[in-house]
Amino acid sequence: MKIWPGKPYPLGATWDGVGTNFSVFSEVATRIELCLFDAQGHETHVDLPEATAFIWHGYLPNVRPGQRYGYRVHGPWDPDNGHRCNPAKLLLDPYAKSVEGGVRWNESVFPYHFADPDHSKNDLDSGPFMPKSVVADPWFDWQHDRRPRTPWHRTIIYETHVKGFTMRHPAIPENLRGTYAGLAHPSAIRYLKQLGITAVELMPVHQFIHSSQLQSKGLRNYWGYDSISFLAPHNEYAASGQTGQQVQEFKQMVRTLHEEGIEVILDVVYNHTAEGNHLGPILSLKGIDNVAYYRTHEGRWYMDYTGTGNSLNMRHPHVLQLIMDSLRYWMLEMHVDGFRFDLAATLARELHDVDRLSSFFDIIQQDPFISQVKLIAEPWDVGEGGYQVGNFPSLWSEWNGKYRDNIRDFWRGTDYVIDEFANRVCGSSDLYAWTGRRPYASINFITAHDGFTLRDLVSYNDKHNEANGEENHDGTDDNRSWNCGVEGPTDDPEVNKLRARQQRNLLTTLLLSQGVPMILGGDELGRTQRGNNNAYCQDNDLSWFDWEQTDEGLCAFVRRLIRFRREHENFQRRRWFIGRPLRGADVSDIGWFRPDGEPMTDEDWQSGFARTVGVFLNGKAIPTPDHRGDPIIDDSFYLFFNAHHETIRFRLPTATFSDRWEKMIDTNELLPDQRQHAMFQAGEEVPAEGRSIVVMMSAR
Repeated sequence: MKIWPGKPYPLGATWDGVGTNFSVFSEVATRIELCLFDAQGHETHVDLPEATAFIWHGYLPNVRPGQRYGYRVHGPWDPDNGHRCNPAKLLLDPYAKSVEGGVRWNESVFPYHFADPDHSKNDLDSGPFMPKSVVADPWFDWQHDRRPRTPWHRTIIYETHVKGFTMRHPAIPENLRGTYAGLAHPSAIRYLKQLGITAVELMPVHQFIHSSQLQSKGLRNYWGYDSISFLAPHNEYAASGQTGQQVQEFKQMVRTLHEEGIEVILDVVYNHTAEGNHLGPILSLKGIDNVAYYRTHEGRWYMDYTGTGNSLNMRHPHVLQLIMDSLRYWMLEMHVDGFRFDLAATLARELHDVDRLSSFFDIIQQDPFISQVKLIAEPWDVGEGGYQVGNFPSLWSEWNGKYRDNIRDFWRGTDYVIDEFANRVCGSSDLYAWTGRRPYASINFITAHDGFTLRDLVSYNDKHNEANGEENHDGTDDNRSWNCGVEGPTDDPEVNKLRARQQRNLLTTLLLSQGVPMILGGDELGRTQRGNNNAYCQDNDLSWFDWEQTDEGLCAFVRRLIRFRREHENFQRRRWFIGRPLRGADVSDIGWFRPDGEPMTDEDWQSGFARTVGVFLNGKAIPTPDHRGDPIIDDSFYLFFNAHHETIRFRLPTATFSDRWEKMIDTNELLPDQRQHAMFQAGEEVPAEGRSIVVMMSAR
């Protein structure tokens, strides 16, 4: 087969309408074979003829989209110095935009023989057991697609899973369930619209693998945090069985969501890959240029800041290029609206310590495209000094782990949290203001995919992960949960009533706090994982949304809460409160009060057993103008938070604040908006039942 020299850029397989250019980076390779596969799996080899600045390239006329391919890399085999080139191993293209199939676990995909993993070299051919890269068709009719560009302060995020959200949805055709097309189905879109969220944050959709360890237990990698191809949408989420169609289906899903004003944010995993440590398989980067792509230690071993076996080498320019090219591709070609970076502290590691101004963040800052989308950091990893909440650069928002912990602690009745609780409700200025960021730097959440669901948070004191096959040793023990008196399901009506109220308390706190709320998909339905707080391997009914068991009352309550938040600027402030932080009564835009109506004192804030507080939000003192520069005026609100187990009577403020008050939300009641709102006079007392929130609005 005759191959032309081609071009070194762009990397990957690029079809130009006539033929396809192939390009791959390797600094250690002495020869690279391009392997083409026909429909029967027969393999044809051709050497890439040119190497320009360590980029090997060639052009094949008449090679079209749908062509399956891979690489075999010749070069040094010297594990003690980090080199693992072996042409017996078929390798995925790091820049593949489409992948067919998955790994069929066999000894041949590993670099060693099982009998001697430390010293042997495995020359078995892995080709028959490997997925194949596929030349993708870049054309798609976007039909004047427009990004919603929802401002950060108006954003409400819904974290969900492409498969889990749709797999059991009764209104979605069976052949579309668990797919990109299923998420784009009118029934799915209608639900998201009625709920009122503005963005879906999709758990990983980059091509990933199911590890041999999980498959040997009859389990699967449900969450998807084992990426192997950073530019390819995961092929198992495609409804069509045609090769390469997952790219078109993903684009169709994004276009459909955009038509309804819903943004798409991707959870991306650039900190490690599925190739694991020295005992892991050779699938792609490890066999192309191991030392360039991975952080190694004494040659043979891998630095592991992620708990998964390896960490990408962010100090190498081609690794940075791969990540940036991936981000640009998903933004410019796939039209996504933002990214949530898994274990982002790992990306910030230059040598060992986390560096807030590392190369990665510098590159993001100056990029004219990526710097303009929503960027969210999971601000920790498992390495030393990896907990970095509040320390990311000004362009970034962060998953606020301290918000999660403090709000959980407050509502389960932990001592010494009242001042922390107030900080979190106000947007966590103590964490973010010093870097010049705004309240929307804080992505507030109570629950996420990793941990208990909301229903389980109020139903279990301990994790119950036996189904994962690790004797309940996996998953965190720091759940900060409270089972309300009984572990797991119960028929006790009082316990169930309390659990329902606690769920409403947590969701009301979340949606009325300053910052950006993120709801774990299914929490509004009352979804349970039966106490499993680490369901990463549960690709089954334990994790999938059970739409037939929907808690209709809770779902309606959440829709009401979201609508209430979106109707009132007081809960969507773009800047920090400007009064004295949390103290005194002289503040103009916010005030904190005891139940008797007196301002909170320093002694009150330092009281370790305080579990009740009232907050006044002045709708006439919002300092930021709207997008046209006009003043923003909203209703004023008085919120009563009562985490005490008994009813507390809160005294409304004097007429200086408002003559009359209207009760808008009471978490002791299921649907307060379905009845006439109770009215109260200034100075009157309002009862807040034990463990409840009451939201009062100044009467118009």
